[in-house]
Amino acid sequence: MEEKKEEKTLAEQLSEKLMIRRKNGFMRVTDEVIDTADAFCEGYKSFLDAAKTEREAVKTTVQMAQEAGFTEFDPAKTYAPGDKVYYNNREKALILAVIGKEGCKNGVRISAAHIDAPRLDLKPIPLYETSDLVLLKTHYYGGIKKYQWTATPLSMHGRIVRRDGKRIDVCIGEQPGEPQFCITDLLPHLSQEQSQKTLGKAITGEDLNVLTGSRPIRTDCGEMLFKLNILKLLNEKYGIVEEDLMSAEIEFVPAVKAVDIGLDRSMIGAYGHDDRVCAYPAIRAILDCGVPEQTVLTVLADKEETGSDGNTGLNSSFMRYFIADLAQAEGLEVRHVLSKSKCLSADVTAAYDPTYASAYEAGNACYVNNGVGMSKYTGARGKSGTSDASAEFVGEIRALFDKNEVLWQIGEMGRVDLGGGGTVALYVANLDVDVVDVGVPVLSMHAPFEVVSKLDVYMAYKAVKVFFSDAPQA
Repeated sequence: MEEKKEEKTLAEQLSEKLMIRRKNGFMRVTDEVIDTADAFCEGYKSFLDAAKTEREAVKTTVQMAQEAGFTEFDPAKTYAPGDKVYYNNREKALILAVIGKEGCKNGVRISAAHIDAPRLDLKPIPLYETSDLVLLKTHYYGGIKKYQWTATPLSMHGRIVRRDGKRIDVCIGEQPGEPQFCITDLLPHLSQEQSQKTLGKAITGEDLNVLTGSRPIRTDCGEMLFKLNILKLLNEKYGIVEEDLMSAEIEFVPAVKAVDIGLDRSMIGAYGHDDRVCAYPAIRAILDCGVPEQTVLTVLADKEETGSDGNTGLNSSFMRYFIADLAQAEGLEVRHVLSKSKCLSADVTAAYDPTYASAYEAGNACYVNNGVGMSKYTGARGKSGTSDASAEFVGEIRALFDKNEVLWQIGEMGRVDLGGGGTVALYVANLDVDVVDVGVPVLSMHAPFEVVSKLDVYMAYKAVKVFFSDAPQA
């Protein structure tokens, strides 16, 4: 005899119908989706290891794009639906585009991410010796907790332009057997005074000196020249002299590889998730999008961590000029194209961390493994420095994600009066484009080693892909 199924109470029925019911992402997806996410993230880990700087990210992405049939953009050419092009802006920012069936007449669809990350840059005259050691002076880039960068293995990346104009790319400390670098810290036995300082003052910017050598050139008269030996080694390897460092962009980044985190391998730990964890899904989405209805763009920008200024940042005009070229080829005004365009500002958000629960408002936070995080606005305190997406556009994106089974959540970056974070969204919105922030929640954001969920990374890819393929409403 069959058991009688208990009917739900009126309260239970109303609760299911009317209330938000948070569920962990693993309760809402199949094992097949989990396996797909894990496989997708193997490519992402390889991308992270190859693209630790903005220059390397552009180089790696161009290679991926060329293998997928993309060609360099020529503004003098007329492109047909399905054509795939890229625009390389000074090797530090990039636009990938696929021409849609209807071109630009109903606007373009944009996914914009940034490929720079917090790091240590060399000063123009960095090399010095003291107390039988050779060190390099740095100027930190972006918002960092300076104490996190001490006693951490570092690698050297960048480009040196010699006096004769020759460009030399540098990468030391990433391959097995190569030397690495570090910033020293004071031992606990002698750090009583340091320990009395606040975290923000215990290590200053001028303390971030990279240990570079300790073996001298010995002269016949008994003099020991430590700095000169380092310059000799650099000259032998790269043909440079000390003055060439004045026209160099050298970055020191953590020498860690992307690894799985946890016994269940559900997360990825690495340097530079912010914001390459959104850049890679946006790249893969446009490589996989086929022939869309509207023209679609993946924009990879530089300088976000310092305010998006400069000619490779999104507060410049390089994206607008690119869209203007597309519009002009179709006999359209760029302002009309932009006003009909839509954008996902693909940037990370803070993941709720129970160890530091007081920094968050739990009901309006994003959680690891709950899918891609949507932020209607970012900014600090009184919403300063943010675009604040409209209810209409948030509703449109919400419906799109639900229709296509994209796991998503919505939240803010911490308590209201505690602060917030800026993204490129406001600069896109200033062009009269509808835009909302959508990105992966990150633990330990801006640290030398950040953590994300594999499921969330895959959902970021899926979110951008369905955004690119969604046909415009008549």
